[in-house]
Amino acid sequence: MNRPAAKGWCPGALRPMESGDGLLVRVRPRLGRLTVDQVEALCAAANRHGSGLIDLTSRGNMQIRGVGHDAYDRLLVELEDAGLVDRDAAEEARNNIIVTPLWQPGDETVRIATELGARLSELPDLPSKFGFAVDAGDRPILTTASADVRVERSTAGALIVRLDGASTGVRLTAERVIELVSALCLGFVDTGGRSSRRMARHPERPPADEGAAFEPPAAAVAALTPGPAAGGAVYGAPFGSMAATDLERLVRASGAVALRTTPWRLFVLEGGQTIASDTFIADPWDRLLDVAACPGAPHCPAATVDTRQLARELAEAVTGPLHVSGCAKGCARPSSAPITLIGRAGKFDIVRDGRAWDLPQTTGLDPADVRSQLGND
Repeated sequence: MNRPAAKGWCPGALRPMESGDGLLVRVRPRLGRLTVDQVEALCAAANRHGSGLIDLTSRGNMQIRGVGHDAYDRLLVELEDAGLVDRDAAEEARNNIIVTPLWQPGDETVRIATELGARLSELPDLPSKFGFAVDAGDRPILTTASADVRVERSTAGALIVRLDGASTGVRLTAERVIELVSALCLGFVDTGGRSSRRMARHPERPPADEGAAFEPPAAAVAALTPGPAAGGAVYGAPFGSMAATDLERLVRASGAVALRTTPWRLFVLEGGQTIASDTFIADPWDRLLDVAACPGAPHCPAATVDTRQLARELAEAVTGPLHVSGCAKGCARPSSAPITLIGRAGKFDIVRDGRAWDLPQTTGLDPADVRSQLGND
């Protein structure tokens, strides 16, 4: 089955998106980092002008849910005052840069990402979800994150620029990275890439310079997990959602100086201590880390079922990744899962070893029927 059409663009602060519970207002922090003052400003704005809920997105951004149209202008002023808004909507739409959360001040990830961010206006007009991963540590960590052009290390330790889906990348110096990224983006557009929308789906690969040296990327480093980490502490947000009040309280209690976002429903409290929490995940073995669930009804107008309560109930009953989707778009997990539940007309279908838009093996189940069937697997 084909995947149902999803939104062709991502929300921002300057271009919010309507949802079932109000406007989604997304901030795209530079280098994926918010200072403590910025975290507090974001949380205060979410409580004053939204539903008090904040989402972590798969591109390492943070979004406020439930903003009313009459509150939006006041919210935007507060975010601008905190330095969390791009200069204009055009710059915001291009600001799709994910950086490794392991960056260190002054390293090549910081230098390359900062220069790329400053020169986004020089790039051609790209599809709205087209993005970049700057992952120039010793070994990449963002290999599963959504990006179309990747800056990584090769097996030989050199910098490479690799197109998403390609097995090798072009070896080059840091001074030439932005030049090549720009050329590849122009080649993508010139070969009709806008119709494909994403690099991995584009049938024509933009050519590199003649004589370019190609090298494979280094093996990925182990993914982050909740708990103590170098320079801070890692926490998970169940389903990528959290109450602003809880986040503000955790940041203060941990003694952190900043928060770094990730694309995995995890965040790093820079300089913070690991402390006990009833609302955030601090245990690397917590089953909720392996469970994806979209907001569901009534928060999303495409959904007809409550997703997250059932996902919590099933977390311990199901082995391996579990995906509970409010509809067949599968926004919370576009990849395959051993068990995927899909809401349809107020009931659930089950897909085994597939995605939300694949043909289900079982249909029309009430939540109690789902619990009974999966609990007996």
